Amino acid sequence: MSQPLAGLKVLDLTQVMAGPYCCMLLADMGADVIKVEPPGVGDQTRRAMGFRMKGADSAGFFALNRNKRSIELDLKNDAGRETFHALAREADVVVENYRPGVTKRLGIDYPTLAALNPQLVYASISGFGQTGPWSQRPGLDLMAQALTGAMSAMGHPGTPPVKSSIPFADLGSGLFAAYAILSAVIGRQATGEGRHIDASLFETALGFAIWETAEYWGTGKVPTPIGSANRMSAPYQAVRAADGYFVIGASNQKLWMQLCEAIDAPDLLADERFVDNVARVSNREVMIAELEKRFARRPAQYWIDVVGAAGVPVAPIVDYQEALSSEQAEARNMVMEVEHPVEGPIKMLGFPVKASGDAQQMRYPPPLLGQHTTQVLQEFGFDEAAIGRLRDMGAFGKNE
Repeated sequence: MSQPLAGLKVLDLTQVMAGPYCCMLLADMGADVIKVEPPGVGDQTRRAMGFRMKGADSAGFFALNRNKRSIELDLKNDAGRETFHALAREADVVVENYRPGVTKRLGIDYPTLAALNPQLVYASISGFGQTGPWSQRPGLDLMAQALTGAMSAMGHPGTPPVKSSIPFADLGSGLFAAYAILSAVIGRQATGEGRHIDASLFETALGFAIWETAEYWGTGKVPTPIGSANRMSAPYQAVRAADGYFVIGASNQKLWMQLCEAIDAPDLLADERFVDNVARVSNREVMIAELEKRFARRPAQYWIDVVGAAGVPVAPIVDYQEALSSEQAEARNMVMEVEHPVEGPIKMLGFPVKASGDAQQMRYPPPLLGQHTTQVLQEFGFDEAAIGRLRDMGAFGKNE
């Protein structure tokens, strides 16, 4: 079975996280993703993000760029720009994450490329979108978390502001962009026309605020930090036992009853303050204090066994080493290995969604900078003489 996106040609102009993640998701499903990088330096993640091992490229770059091929093009150079235009004429998708306005100055914006290829699907990923008074602000995950209210509702009451250590605005923007790209590709089959997609970290972070906006619009109260708890159900959070914390998710009335029976707490079941989920959410702190009085008598694993046996969702809190080596991660192939030309075998996260057949494959390791420049240009119809002329004209930078 061929991969579902086999034959889809994607030009990846992105750097760092949101755009590269978007393009990697497409590549994993079989798209031919050509990473177009600035000569000599490449995606800034190659050097600046994460830890290096043997070669010059970072572990952060590896995590976001498998299954892609890399070419070097100087888009500020006339010959480099014209070369990119030639690629765009035959491409299905272009993805870029420049600050709004930069692509127009470079001559690679959507109107310019759509005139060359009306069927082109062109995705722009930025901090705040292509329009609006904030469009020129620096687009970082941290800024998105701060300016959408997310940081105001994270952490524990009375502590300094915290952000999610998982960059959900970045990664989410990549996911939303991939979803919109594929929707546009499907829609193009009926209309024959491409589309400009405008994704932003700001809207992604707001778009994920499902419970927070429900609380705000439902009660009129501005959401505040609640630690590991859930805004819509309780108990649903980390709780302390004699030797540390574990998590419990008695998120409906049936599970609450099963929990109270499992820990022999009929008094909590009869307490009017905890009579239903609305009451438990309103009296969360008191309820958790009552539960933790009981949990303090035994170690976490005891309660995990007892509560789990009663059918209530419960789990230990593990670190990444434990998670990656777990039997479930192994069964779901969530740690994969690929042979890199410099590093040798490197580990990568597996595909987070499974599909039947060979929908997702590890075809290529993360590419070396410019590794496929000649190969790709030949596939797009450039012969050796033309490539030589482009090299002499500086299309690939001074050192190509």
